[in-house]
Amino acid sequence: MIVDTEKRFQFYGRRKGKSLRRHHSELMEQLLPRLRVALDDPLSGMGDRRWLEIGFGGGEHLAHQAELHPQVSFIGAEPFVNGVAKMLALVEEKNLANVKLHDGDARPLLEALPAASFERIYLLYPDPWPKARHNKRRFVSQENLSHFHRVLKPQGLFLFASDIDDYVAWTREHVAEHGGFTEEGDASQPYENWIETR
Repeated sequence: MIVDTEKRFQFYGRRKGKSLRRHHSELMEQLLPRLRVALDDPLSGMGDRRWLEIGFGGGEHLAHQAELHPQVSFIGAEPFVNGVAKMLALVEEKNLANVKLHDGDARPLLEALPAASFERIYLLYPDPWPKARHNKRRFVSQENLSHFHRVLKPQGLFLFASDIDDYVAWTREHVAEHGGFTEEGDASQPYENWIETR
């Protein structure tokens, strides 16, 4: 079931920044329609191994992982138009054939994805909404964790990173409360194939 997101609060800030360069505008018009995920059949054209990145920003991490793992199919979700345009430029530059994009709120995508369909979900540096009255806008919530748990294959990984200590603590508390995940590794150390991004 696809839910109308117009009646929901946003987990992200603005949708668009500076005007797009000409080439980025062309990529949005010509390349994005070919890579856009169809919510009525979100896994169409994808292989058996699938990873998801929510809020990919400028796409550096997503492009890096897609280049390192050509045997994996990726979906990247990002509502910020300028970030989507940058990711399209990376797809073109690196000739990435294993990436599809969702250019909007990730919640309808999560709701459309079938159960046990992804090996990994990345949520890297999401908007921290640091004011207490805005904490409910944080993407890590029991509702979204339940979607992650449903969408991940058995032994699948949810990888989270933030440079906001309070959000790290918030996430660990919510994950523990959910009960469907087991925390692994040293939380202070980067995971395998980590790259530093903006």
